[in-house]
Amino acid sequence: MDAILNRRSIRNFTDQPVSNEDIKELLRSAMRAPSAFNQQPWDFIVVRDKSILSSVTNWHEYAEMLKKADCAILVCGNRQRAKAWDWWTQDCSAATQNILIKAMDLGLGAVWLGMYPMEKRVESCQKLFGLPEHITAFSMIALGHPHQPLEPVDTFDETRIHQEKW
Repeated sequence: MDAILNRRSIRNFTDQPVSNEDIKELLRSAMRAPSAFNQQPWDFIVVRDKSILSSVTNWHEYAEMLKKADCAILVCGNRQRAKAWDWWTQDCSAATQNILIKAMDLGLGAVWLGMYPMEKRVESCQKLFGLPEHITAFSMIALGHPHQPLEPVDTFDETRIHQEKW
């Protein structure tokens, strides 16, 4: 619960590397996400190559933090695994969120970069990562050790809660 309540989007990282063990734990957490019909229509690409990370900033206007990130995880939807493709974005959202929460739990910093449904970003990912036609880039999570921890922000707003009806 602490990881959920204290999670923040981190965009500034130290030079300390993210361990392979931490990456494995992040991906294990992603794959524990719920999915419609238990279809688990996801695949992941771990990106450590700094030149690849930096090149994403050429076509993703909000990706500047990738230049400082130690690595990133690209979350992709896989049509061949989907029993009901209409639900893949929800499934990949849950996997992405699990990565963000586990990153906080591990003391890492992370931020979600949207790819889908922006056509230019999806097409650029297809080319850069050599994605097959049945794979669609959904999100990229920039990862690293936070340069400076951010204080949690309480976003609870009781005015957004309705009982039984609007």
